[in-house]
Amino acid sequence: MDKKLNIAFLWHMHQPLYKDPFTGEYVMPWVLYHGTKDYYDMAAVLEEFPGIHQTFNLAPCLIEQLGEYAAGKAVDRYRTISLKPAAELSHEDKVFILKNFFQANWDNMIRPIPRYSELLRKRGLSNMDEDIHLAQRYFVERDYRDLQVLFNLVWIDPEIRRRDGFLTFLLDKGQGYTDEDKERLLDKQTQIIRSILPKYAELRDKGIIEVSVSPYYHPILPLLCDSFSAKVAMPNVTLPRHRFQHPEDALAQIKKGCSLYKEVFKAQPEGMWPSEGSVSPEILPLIAGERIRWIATDEEILANSLRKEIRRDGFGNCQDPFLYKAYSVDAGKEKISIVFRDHVLSDLIGFDYARMSANDASDDLIRRLTRIHGMFEKPEDHIVSIILDGENAWENFKNDGRDFLVSLYSKLSGHPKLGCVTLKEFLDKKPTNETLPSLFSGSWINHNFKIWIGHPEDNAGWDYIHDAREELVKYDESVKKTADENAKQAVESAWEELYAAEGSDWFWWYGDEHSSMSDELFDSLFRKHIKKIYALINAEPPDSLEIPISSESKGYRPTVTPTSYMKPVIDGEVTNYYEWLASGRIERIHFGTAMHTDAHGGGLIDKIHYGFSEDTLFLRFDYLAEMVSMDNAWSFTMNFLHPKALRIHGTLSGKSSKATAFEKPTGSDKWTEIDARVSIAAASVVEVEVPLKTLEAGKGGEIWFFINIVAGERGHERWPVKGFLIIDVPPEDFEEQNWMV
Repeated sequence: MDKKLNIAFLWHMHQPLYKDPFTGEYVMPWVLYHGTKDYYDMAAVLEEFPGIHQTFNLAPCLIEQLGEYAAGKAVDRYRTISLKPAAELSHEDKVFILKNFFQANWDNMIRPIPRYSELLRKRGLSNMDEDIHLAQRYFVERDYRDLQVLFNLVWIDPEIRRRDGFLTFLLDKGQGYTDEDKERLLDKQTQIIRSILPKYAELRDKGIIEVSVSPYYHPILPLLCDSFSAKVAMPNVTLPRHRFQHPEDALAQIKKGCSLYKEVFKAQPEGMWPSEGSVSPEILPLIAGERIRWIATDEEILANSLRKEIRRDGFGNCQDPFLYKAYSVDAGKEKISIVFRDHVLSDLIGFDYARMSANDASDDLIRRLTRIHGMFEKPEDHIVSIILDGENAWENFKNDGRDFLVSLYSKLSGHPKLGCVTLKEFLDKKPTNETLPSLFSGSWINHNFKIWIGHPEDNAGWDYIHDAREELVKYDESVKKTADENAKQAVESAWEELYAAEGSDWFWWYGDEHSSMSDELFDSLFRKHIKKIYALINAEPPDSLEIPISSESKGYRPTVTPTSYMKPVIDGEVTNYYEWLASGRIERIHFGTAMHTDAHGGGLIDKIHYGFSEDTLFLRFDYLAEMVSMDNAWSFTMNFLHPKALRIHGTLSGKSSKATAFEKPTGSDKWTEIDARVSIAAASVVEVEVPLKTLEAGKGGEIWFFINIVAGERGHERWPVKGFLIIDVPPEDFEEQNWMV
């Protein structure tokens, strides 16, 4: 018998619904650009390694949008402006290009192309509106035309570019592009998009890949079935005003997803990746009822279901073999198989291996997998599930990740101890015989639903859905009693808008956890889906739907506040244990590859301490643990909003540092440098001293501010990710308040 350990890669391919329900325009272009850069080649590379069998999960709302781009029906502003002759670009078009056509990894996609790098330097690193308007004066017609071409060109997979004579010609040409060059390039985009779904079907028919499915609009199924399922992992969570309990919506999303899958792939899907790996006992009968054979989620769900810790050594290697098997779980009258992702192995690919050479990264993964093989007498009975997003990691890798994947697949091909299988192949060979006694309710992120419910912004979204659904149900019931076919069609369209609003992606950007350059667009799209429901049923939408849910004007207070006055030495070092002991602390909430920041990186700052003397504000920036030193240049800008508009800009390189303050004189729209007596020092930490007099901050008052950090390959950060921080200036009796015997 084959003694190989089974390795199951599952690449989840997903994009939210970007189409404006009122105009039909795609307000963001990421289906197109991930289509040309990732979706085709991620599968096509396996033709070079036919023994490497893998599973690809395609979200139905992604399939729908790929179909519209392939048919030439999709209209998005990025493509419309790309098609426009550079000589005819309006002022607004030019601002849009300068603001958005550098949305690619600067180090891996822009800087390797000299002309693109030159244009980035000309624009500058800032993406703020006022800086974009200032930069526009330096750009001429040929610059915009080159940007139109280069932005679209770098979002095509390097291997596709290498194999295509015309795309190679464009790369070699480097600059001075013509409108004809651009038109042919955009035609190539469409050709690539048209080839994606046929390629997946071809590889599936050859037995190289399995294609699984998700619920249609990528909703969090457990929350559709019952919003109270969030209390399983978060018993003290604050939930929306109305309990959401509509398993019929969850079933509709599942049925719609399976129906589109059958239409496209002419077969019944056997597997499902529940959106965000979100599971609960209530969703299982709904999934099994559609003849879905297997689902997958995260290892933390398994640990909580079994009430057993999954132990790992100091290198992250799992020490508990029960992770590496398929289980069956009761799903009403049926049973369904379930596998659990190795969290560490999956995240190594998604977040860490990009910082290593392709060979070293693939060697590390092979060593880890071989070690797991050694845990078992019968490795052929076990499965290691490596599950992650199939599109978002690769722009952080050199050569779009191809070097890493080719290196890895070469080493896995014919490996004596490791074999790559689809989940269907493993379950056909090794039917599950161990039953999971219960299934914990949670997602693949921290085994809970915190990202999608509980924050006031999330809860507001759920209440909007609830209220619109109530109105839709009442209207639906009244229309059923009539013969009005137009009204019935409107009702059907309104249900579609409701299902779209139930998608997980809107809630991903609400709350404190995540932020992107496109928060306002996601917020607007969500509210438009709700407003469209009311429009279709001839009802008046709530006025509150005109107000953004995600508010940039929202203030956040640190959870750790200062306990007494302090007077640190501004020398870039934590001189002694007590120097910053009384400080408050601003914690790192999130930094990542939101869709899509100008540049991506691993982040730079771990936490920010702050404190006061009677007349001074002190701040201390702590580097992330892996940043032993920061010799490369980076900068920060502290943007003070209250009680006075003020900017403090710091530039740093190793132990060299400088801080400059700026204010806007009354009646002026320009920032002017001032002498603010700001002190700064950098070494193992960065310390900053700002006189309260400079901020015009009085005792007992508030200081409102946010911080932007630009750190080269480490990326951009904003503290907080949205809104602003509020810190309290100590009152007159501060020391008495905090005095303890």
